[in-house]
Order: sequence, then C-alpha cells, then structure tokens
Amino acid sequence: MTPTLDTKYVFTITARIGDVVTAGETGIGVRRIIPIIGGEVTGAVTGKVLPFGADFQTIRPNELIDLEAKYAFETADGAIVYVENKGIRFGPVELLQELKRGEPVDPKLIYFRTVPRFETGHEKYRWLMEHIFVASAARHADRVVIDVHQVM
Repeated sequence: MTPTLDTKYVFTITARIGDVVTAGETGIGVRRIIPIIGGEVTGAVTGKVLPFGADFQTIRPNELIDLEAKYAFETADGAIVYVENKGIRFGPVELLQELKRGEPVDPKLIYFRTVPRFETGHEKYRWLMEHIFVASAARHADRVVIDVHQVM
C-alpha cells in the first residue's frame, strides 16, 4: 500500500496585482496578462512579493481559466525565492464575470486551485524545492491570496 496523502498549511502569499492586459482571442481562448506588483508572504515563511512578474491566463470558451504565474518573493532574512504557480479557476459564469469586473465574490463559490513550485539557492529554504505543494486561492479586485499547503 502507498503512503496516504496528507497536507499541512505552511504559508500565505498575498500578491497585489495591476491592471489586466488582454492580448485578445488567440484561437484557444482569451489571453490575459496580469502584472504582479508586490505583496507579502506570511506564515512559516515570511517576506515580501517582489514587484515584477505576472499571471498569464487563458480564458476558455466555457470560462474555465488556465493560470500560470511567474514571480518571486524575498524572505524576511534576504533569500530570493522564484515561484511558478500553475492552476485553474472555475465557477458559475455570472460570478466569474463579476470577478472580471472587480466586484467582490465569495471565494468559497469559485474553484481556484494551484500547484506552486519554488526555486532558491538559499540553503535554509531548500525544503521548498524538495516537496510538492498545493494551494487554494481567492481572487480579489486588487490582489490574489494563495494559501500554500505542503503535501506530506
């Protein structure tokens, strides 16, 4: 029998976002690019989200959103951690439209899950590269909140 899969909450990334840039319909969906302009990391790892990077999205015809964010954060003790975070966001079309307009939507009504991967040369944070992480996220008008869980 294989080991059971358990998860443990480790930290939250709150990424502040800028104005959406739309590249238009590409044949597979609408391509959107959302700049990441800062933020914070709280929990077992603390620090600040650096003001560069972006979330690259494709909105499918059924409104399912494929997400791929690339950015970095600096820990409170100076380590730089690169993040690649892939996932999906999906829910009732009318609620997704409200999110697009920047209106508040109860995060529990939207399925927003990701699989973040981390890279760093700092020895103290190598464990981030040696484990699988999953995350539950919520989109707000000016930020995305990502609760990161380590798969044990």
